[in-house]
Parts: sequence; C-alpha cells; structure tokens
Amino acid sequence: MLTDMGLMGVDWEERINFDRMRRERLQKAKDALARSDLDMLIVFRPEDVRYLTGFRFHLGPVPHLGNNVAVLPKGGDPILFTLDFAHCKARMPWLSPDNIHPSARAISAGGTRDFVERLKALVGNKVYGKVGVDIWDLYIEKGFRDVLPETEFVDGYEVLMQAKITKTADELECMRAANVITEVGFDAALDVLRPGVKECEVLAEAWRAMTALGSEWTQCANIVVSGPYLAPYRRFTSDRIIRAGDSVVIDIGGCYNGYWGDLTRTYVCGDVLPTKEQADMHQECYDALWRGTEAARPGNTNGDILKAMERPHGMPGGGHGAGISPWEAPWISGANPDIPDTIYTLRPGMCFSLEPYAGIPYVAAAKVENNIVVSDGEAEVYSTYPFDERLLDYTHPRDRTTGRSRRYPG
Repeated sequence: MLTDMGLMGVDWEERINFDRMRRERLQKAKDALARSDLDMLIVFRPEDVRYLTGFRFHLGPVPHLGNNVAVLPKGGDPILFTLDFAHCKARMPWLSPDNIHPSARAISAGGTRDFVERLKALVGNKVYGKVGVDIWDLYIEKGFRDVLPETEFVDGYEVLMQAKITKTADELECMRAANVITEVGFDAALDVLRPGVKECEVLAEAWRAMTALGSEWTQCANIVVSGPYLAPYRRFTSDRIIRAGDSVVIDIGGCYNGYWGDLTRTYVCGDVLPTKEQADMHQECYDALWRGTEAARPGNTNGDILKAMERPHGMPGGGHGAGISPWEAPWISGANPDIPDTIYTLRPGMCFSLEPYAGIPYVAAAKVENNIVVSDGEAEVYSTYPFDERLLDYTHPRDRTTGRSRRYPG
C-alpha cells in the first residue's frame, strides 16, 4: 500500500500514477463497450464523466444534467461537453482539443435537441444505431426522440458498471488515501466530542480537517447523530446538544481525486461506561461487520456477505460497493438472492463499504463501518480506525487497533 508514503507526487519514488489511472479506466470502458452491442454511450452522471475523461466537476447540492456530458463512440475517444470547456482545453492535455466542446445544455427539450444536432456532426451514423444512456429525464428523452426517432436508446449504465466494478491499482490507492483523510476527520471530531457540544459542531471539525487535507467534497451530507435519534435512525446532523452517556454515531467520508472514504463508528460521549443495551447493540453490529468481512472472498457473492451480516435488531442490508461513486455496484443493501440481477460473484478488486446497524427504538442503537477490497484470499480491510472498546466484550483477531488506547471522547 502506497498511501503511507504520502499523497504528493514526487520524483524519488513511484506513488499514484494518475496518467496511468486515466488510461486504464478509459481502456476498461472501451473494452466493456466493445463487448456490448451498443454503438455509443452518452454519460450524464458526473462521476462517470470523470471516469471517462478525468474532468473534475462542481459538486452541487442538486443534480444538473447537461452541464457536463461525456460521449464514448465505439472505437473512438471520449468527447466532453462542459460549461468549463475553456478550462479543460487549457489544462487537460490528455484529451484532444477537438473533443472538448461547450455545455450540452440538456436542461430542456430544445436544449437537448441542439446538443443532439451538434453530436450528429461529430460522430455521424453512430447516433442512428443502438445508444446507451446512463440517466435521463423527460426533457432529455423528448429531445433525443425528436431528433433521432429511429435510434434505439437503452440503459447504458450497465456497460460502465462492468468496467468500474473492479478497481485498478491506482484507483485502490486513491480509495486508501480517501480513507486516511477520513480517519483524520474522525480524530478532529473526537477532539471536540464532549458533553454540551452540538452534533453540528462535531461535524464541522471533521469537515474542516478533511478539507484542509485536500478532500474535494464529502461522501454524503455526513452524519453525526446522537441519543434518541439513533433509533429510529436519523440520517442527518442537527443542532442537538450531546449529553454525557449518549451514544454518538459519526458516519463521514472524505474524497481524494474523485474516490471516496466512508467510515462509521459509534462512541459513548464522556468518560463514562455504556449501558448494557448500548454495548449489546454495538457488539451485534461489530460481529456482523467481521462476519461480512470474512464472507468477502472470491467465488462468494454479495448475497453471501448480506447473509453473513444478518443480525437480530438490524435494518435490511448493510453496505454498498464503492469507487468513483460512493454508492455503486456490487450492492449489499438491495442485494437479494431471489433477484438474479442484484447478485454478483466476487472478484479481486471489488470494493465495499460494510455498515451494519442495530437498534431498538428509544432504547439503544449502534452503527459501524469499514472499507474493504476483495483480494485473492481474505479481504483487505483498509479502515484501521479503532472502535470504542467500552462497547465491546471482545475484539476480532483482525481488529488491530481497538484497545491500544484509552482515549475516550470527552
């Protein structure tokens, strides 16, 4: 693992090779498209535009289809349509300037029609064949069908998913780096977690620390939730004042060069012992987490992981695939052995966030999470942050950090 060597590019040792990562990602996508019966992919999802082109996008709080679109013709190179085309031409030499164009403006049927007319001039007859689109809305659909009534449009996300479902060596290093940044965020959060602080104050410190290390954005809204809000579980941070003895779930993730960390721990606030119910819920989650980790082996399925993580007081599911999207296939939550297209046979290079939850409403609850990558044998666990040992009767043999420190929040 290279991330312990530092995150900067240097001339005195090999670290993450971003040029190689861009080339290998694009080749995987080209190979997946070549194996399909599609003539072209049109990609609106911002993370997949980045996967194909290396274009770093503005992550807004709401989707904005059309600002940044990538088109991959079979046998060709990606074409980028972006609001930031001048920036891209000046600073992205791995793309031909002829393949960088102004925004698609696909925010209306008329704007989409204009985009498709421009696309026709660039790719010719490929627009009349079988075209995969990863996501669209009614405006985009109408614009496509107005201009290309004979074209067959199908789901193109499946093709890219087959490319992305395993990670290259450089992608894995980016994910490990994102986890390191996230663990720094945890340390900052624990430094301020004490009776009398608000949930949002704890989150603010985590966000500050991750951003200071170069985190591009955050894995979700990020979650600091405490006390009665753990069950039923509330998935956002509020201004609730945390009290001594409260269980506190911190679920955060930084972003390193487009790849995401995602880490969850449950702590007891203050220098106090947990109740039996708090400890029982946490041990239930902790055991489920490690059972799921042991099931993440080549030849097993994501359904096997899901089954291994069954727990008496849990919500359904307990995790998701991860990569250039923080939530992508292979799924854990949503996997169902009775629905074949939700089940994937595990292969080395598949990455997961496993995050079991257990709770009894208004009594006690806990949630924990690790990031893992499927290897040739047992899965690599690249989350090393310790759990709150006060909530554990015993630790798993592969948990190498819990119990080495008596540092408690507050």
